[in-house]
Amino acid sequence: MDERVAKRTARSPTAAADCGAEGAAPASLTRSVIASRPRWTAPYRYFLYGLDFFLIASILLAMFCVGWEYSVRRYLKGFSDAVVPAGATPELKIEAILNWMKHGPARQAGGPSPLVPDRDPVETLNYESLLRVCGSATNAFINLADSGGLEARRLLLLGSDWQTKHVVAEVFVDKRWIVVDPTFHQIFRSADGDYLTRSQLADPTVFTAATRPISNYEPSYTFERTAHVHTTQIPYVGAGIRRVLNAVAPTWDETAAVSLFFERESFAAMIVSILLLVFAMLLRAFLISLGESRLNIQRTRWRMKIYRAAAALFERKNQSALQP
Repeated sequence: MDERVAKRTARSPTAAADCGAEGAAPASLTRSVIASRPRWTAPYRYFLYGLDFFLIASILLAMFCVGWEYSVRRYLKGFSDAVVPAGATPELKIEAILNWMKHGPARQAGGPSPLVPDRDPVETLNYESLLRVCGSATNAFINLADSGGLEARRLLLLGSDWQTKHVVAEVFVDKRWIVVDPTFHQIFRSADGDYLTRSQLADPTVFTAATRPISNYEPSYTFERTAHVHTTQIPYVGAGIRRVLNAVAPTWDETAAVSLFFERESFAAMIVSILLLVFAMLLRAFLISLGESRLNIQRTRWRMKIYRAAAALFERKNQSALQP
């Protein structure tokens, strides 16, 4: 038997190393496994650790933004409950909001600090100067309408140069979007008293008849060119973003949620933080799958870690209970 082992050892220089201690892996197999792993295994692990920190930060950011949006909603709900009659029709709710904006309680005459955004609904509802500006007035109206149970969105009136010249709102009433001007506290009506839509107001005759009773209304605020989101104001990529979105979802800018995204910072922050969290989770899952399939790096799942920790805890308790 010893002669056969000696002959095999003499024929293979690595046989002696391969025949190590009992139960140990052969040295040649270990060397082949180590050589087969790419050299960027360590950078991969460091990148994955960094991604774990990014995921934790994304979770904390999403929690903060959800809490921020919840607090703003609570504030606006209390505000709308004091302004909008409970159980009223959509038309009466609109009239109540416009009447409050026109004849509401005394507000601060000045404006907020320059450091405070003029689209913060907490600010636009409390400063008289902001309620005179079409953008912030529409912001206040949309936020109150949303809290009062109405579906509202902003509408930008564009000039021949495609720049915004005025901002109004649209409210979904009786299965159509009627136009409301929060700056002038008016719902556009025809000569017969019917509510008007933007397509009807695009007719110069209808527009002239609807705006004639409104004192000091600017005749240039016409409805030939309108938009709900003006992406062309984004430098370099604005026009491209609109083309892509129009190709993917032609009606993407017609929902009230899109207007709310631009009119309420807390809502926009919540949506962005949730998308960032989803992206971080998907990226982490992809990298883990890549490491297991290409680098042969097997990670212990969290459920296995919890199971092992629980098993160790119970085993320790049992051992302490068995000790005299």
